[in-house]
Amino acid sequence: MPLFAQDSLNAGVKKREVFGWAMYDFANSGYTTVVLTAVFNAYFVGVVAGGADWGTLAWTLTLGLSNALVMLSMPLLGAYADAHAAKKKVLAVATVGCVLATAALAWVGPGDWWLAVLAIVLSNLCYAWGESMTAAFLPELAKREALGKVSGWGWSFGYFGGMLTLGLSLGYVIWAQGQGLPATHFVPVTMLITSVVYALAALVTFVLLKERAQPQPASRTDLSTSFARLRRTWDEASRYQDFVRLMTCAFFYQAGISVVIALAAIYAEQVLGFKQTQTMMLIFLVNIASAIGAFGFGYVQDRIGHRLALAITLWGWVLMTVLAVLATSAPLFWVAAVIAGLCMGSSQSAGRALAGLFTPQAQMAEFFGLFAFATRLSAIVGPITYGLVTVVTAGNHRVAILSTGIFFLVGLWVLRGIDVQRGAQSALLAATK
Repeated sequence: MPLFAQDSLNAGVKKREVFGWAMYDFANSGYTTVVLTAVFNAYFVGVVAGGADWGTLAWTLTLGLSNALVMLSMPLLGAYADAHAAKKKVLAVATVGCVLATAALAWVGPGDWWLAVLAIVLSNLCYAWGESMTAAFLPELAKREALGKVSGWGWSFGYFGGMLTLGLSLGYVIWAQGQGLPATHFVPVTMLITSVVYALAALVTFVLLKERAQPQPASRTDLSTSFARLRRTWDEASRYQDFVRLMTCAFFYQAGISVVIALAAIYAEQVLGFKQTQTMMLIFLVNIASAIGAFGFGYVQDRIGHRLALAITLWGWVLMTVLAVLATSAPLFWVAAVIAGLCMGSSQSAGRALAGLFTPQAQMAEFFGLFAFATRLSAIVGPITYGLVTVVTAGNHRVAILSTGIFFLVGLWVLRGIDVQRGAQSALLAATK
């Protein structure tokens, strides 16, 4: 049986369209890899904030502000996209916004915290809009029994995009350091590399991906209608109890994942003394592991069940946390990083597949907007919790990363209450009404 089987796709969906959809994961992964994980976060703390004690907290608060805006806007944007069959149009706006705001980071230097904050808030907001819109296409492309597999295709391919962007950036950083150039020179160039790769790769998505949804009758575009629709969705939440429980579970485990994404480079540099090139190579390895985890586990989760697959990855996150706390030298931390990579791709792929399984057909963008609401709330709580712990403990990053493990344990506890069959049946019944 071929790895990319046509019978995994809905009728009328061609493989090239799925490739176009997956190319968006390829395009936007460079943003999270270079800007949020490997380069700009450490640059913000060490250069923009001048290494001040408040630097880590300021970084997490900046991400928190951006994610708060995502929480407020995404459900409404999802409702609008469903009502007007405008997922692709919203995706285009989000792409242009993220590309331009990322490029603006190239002009950030020492003390330019206001520009850094503005560009990060806008770029991360647009990134989240794009991520949610592309996820909402998944149930249109893949059969319900193959959601995990196809989701894994996208996530794994996305990590190769992250590796491409990071690899190009790493090559330039190594060259620049060899010329004796400082971070204030080579970090801005990596921001431009990231924005260019994002823009070029996303073009493939807009050429190949189709908008299959149809505008809903008597739809309106005003905010009051969007709010009313959002309230109705929340009122119906008891009808989709497993979707609500999945959002709760995702809130907790994504809080922990958000810490790793936003603060891994800072932890490596502050605790273990990693240099810029070491950190970038570490994240490169994490992306390789993430690609393997997302692709391979995509097939596994369709066989063993999405809930069990997600549980396995969450236990992996717990193990990663323990190893990171115990690490006093690079080798053990590299092991923790590989485990994090394997779990990152597979856990996020499993969560997206479950969300697709529990989503009523006529409310794809809206429900994925609600899912984004939960995960972005977690992206506020997780990193800010980490930042506050470092302030309270006078910069003790080990205690901060240990506290992150609690998020994964609570996520495992919530996951126990999810009934996959019941959740999928509720979504199918909604489509018949």
